[in-house]
Amino acid sequence: MTKPARYNRIAFVASPSSEAQTAFGQLTRDYGNCDPKDADVVVALGGDGLMLQTLHQNMHSGKPIYGMHRGTVGFLMNEYSTVDLRARLEAAQESEINPLLMRATDVNDRVHLHHAINEVALFRQTYQAARLRILIDERERMPELIADGIMVATPAGSTAYNLSAQGPILPINAALLALTPISAFRPRRWRGALLPNTAYVVIEVLEGDKRPVAAVADHDEVRDVRRVEVLSDKTISMRMLFDPGHSLEERILREQFGY
Repeated sequence: MTKPARYNRIAFVASPSSEAQTAFGQLTRDYGNCDPKDADVVVALGGDGLMLQTLHQNMHSGKPIYGMHRGTVGFLMNEYSTVDLRARLEAAQESEINPLLMRATDVNDRVHLHHAINEVALFRQTYQAARLRILIDERERMPELIADGIMVATPAGSTAYNLSAQGPILPINAALLALTPISAFRPRRWRGALLPNTAYVVIEVLEGDKRPVAAVADHDEVRDVRRVEVLSDKTISMRMLFDPGHSLEERILREQFGY
C-alpha cells in the first residue's frame, strides 16, 4: 500500500536577491505555490537570514520549514536543487528547536517581549563599557561584569554570533544554553558559562544613565534597558527539515572539527 505523501502543498518564500527570485520562479512553476497558512510545509529560498525570518513568521504554526541555499550564509539551509523536491521533503530528517523569550524592561519601565531563535544579546550603546549584574535562577552569580556586552545563545544559535565571540558550540539536542561575554574587561579571564536550558537568566544594567545598554533578540532591538530576563520558551516548538546526512546536529558537529 502506498504511503500518503505528507508534503503535497508547498509554500515557497524567497529573499529579494536575484538568485533566490530566479529559484522561486522555477520552483513555483514546477510545484505550484500555496498560501503558507494552507501549506503542509514552507520552503525558504535564500540564506540564514531568510531562514530566521521564516521561522519567526511561522513560530506558532507548527509547520515544518525546509531551507534551500540561495543566499550568502547557508548554515541552516540544504543544498539547492529543483529535482524531485517532494521526494527530498519526504526523506528529510526533522530537528525541533525552542526559542528564547526575552523580557526587557527599559529605563521608562516599559516592558518589551520578543522571541529569539539564535540569541539574546546585550550591547553597550556608547563608547563606555557596560556594567552588568548576572543572576541565574534568582541567585546572584556575578555582581559585576564590565564588557562590551553579553549574550544567551541556544544550541541552534551557538554557531552564529556566539561562536564569533569565542563561545562554545552546543550540540542541537543538548539541554543547554551558552552564556557568553562580549569582549569582557573584568573579570578579564571569564569566558562565560554553560547553563541548563531550564535556567532563568536575569541581567541587570548598572549605571544605565552613564553606560546605556541595548538588548537584541535576533533582530528585535530595545534601547536603554535596565533589566533583561531570558528563558527558553518550551511552549513553542519549531520544526526544521534537513536532508539525510546533513541534519542540524551533523552540521554543528562538523563545525566543532573545523569543516
